[in-house]
Amino acid sequence: MTALRTSGRPGAFSRLSALVRKECLQVVRDPSAILIAFVLPVILLFLFAYAVSLDIRKLAIGVVLESDSASAQSLAAAFGATRSFKVTAARDRREVADGVTAGTLRGFVVIPQDFERRLATAGHTSLIQVVTDGSQPNTANFVAAYTQGVVALWFAGRGVNRPGAIDVQSRVWFNQVVESRWFLVPGAIAIIMTMIGTLLTALVLAREWERGTMEALISTPARIVEILVGKLIPYFLLGMAATIVASLIAIHGFGVPLRGSWPALLLLSAAFMVPALGQGLVISAVTRNQFVASQLALFTGFLPAFLLSGFIFEIDSMPAPIRLLTYIVPARYFIVALQTVFLAGDVWSLFLPNLVAMLAIGGIFIGIATLRTRKSLDV
Repeated sequence: MTALRTSGRPGAFSRLSALVRKECLQVVRDPSAILIAFVLPVILLFLFAYAVSLDIRKLAIGVVLESDSASAQSLAAAFGATRSFKVTAARDRREVADGVTAGTLRGFVVIPQDFERRLATAGHTSLIQVVTDGSQPNTANFVAAYTQGVVALWFAGRGVNRPGAIDVQSRVWFNQVVESRWFLVPGAIAIIMTMIGTLLTALVLAREWERGTMEALISTPARIVEILVGKLIPYFLLGMAATIVASLIAIHGFGVPLRGSWPALLLLSAAFMVPALGQGLVISAVTRNQFVASQLALFTGFLPAFLLSGFIFEIDSMPAPIRLLTYIVPARYFIVALQTVFLAGDVWSLFLPNLVAMLAIGGIFIGIATLRTRKSLDV
């Protein structure tokens, strides 16, 4: 009995090794896997870094200069000097009102004829008028806030404090240059890893069923768990390699700082690969068709990771039912952990709950895939 038990362990290990070796050879021979793992991340990183931006640069506004005083002209010049605005100068508000209506201008600032009188009584009356395009509320708020900032800087440059004004000195933590790229690129890595882990794995078992090789695997002594693990390991390593490549591009290509440690980054990435790969296994086991599996992977993997993870849209601003739905999206936990390790450092009090959540979701996915994949040709 002892001999039988001892010989069973090398048998299981050799079967698993053979399955991993077979899958690795299949990955190497499949150009699409290499393209998805290493070319797709580079393309998506460049798109997210340059095409998607939350920074406000060169908003088109009008500046209506109704006063000819030196102070009014100085304030108008201050609007033209900021990088936040692209100014269209006018002498009458009717010249720019049509631009706001047509959408070519986001608003306009009116420096009135009695600007000098208003300036002398600053603090007791409004100094200028700001009209914004309310059809785009966020942009309208930006225009109003940046206008106030320009006026405040103009006052500071003149060495004058408005009566009753509060001197506010702001300090930005974690992203001192206030670049949205520092915030978006780590989140983009999570989206990319979702694509790689879920999409690649979703095609694995579906491809086996389409090619008829799953029947051959079922007929072998290998257990279902061994077959699934044998398929997961190569794609796990492939995903980790893609994570390293994407992180190096983020650091050295886009200048995103890595204030945390590489071990923490790799541990978080490894934990995230578990639900990503598990979700792909579930999809492939259910569909058994590469086309359907790829579409379902995009619909259930990419879209929730993009829309419901906090990558672009704040989770706190979502309706309550949608907020509840975000708790089953693995990218929600990975994105906040990635942004922390890149911009803040190793904050383990934040990492540990996210690690547990990702591993729990991954365990559920792998359990479902194991139950759904049977050593039988019946669907």
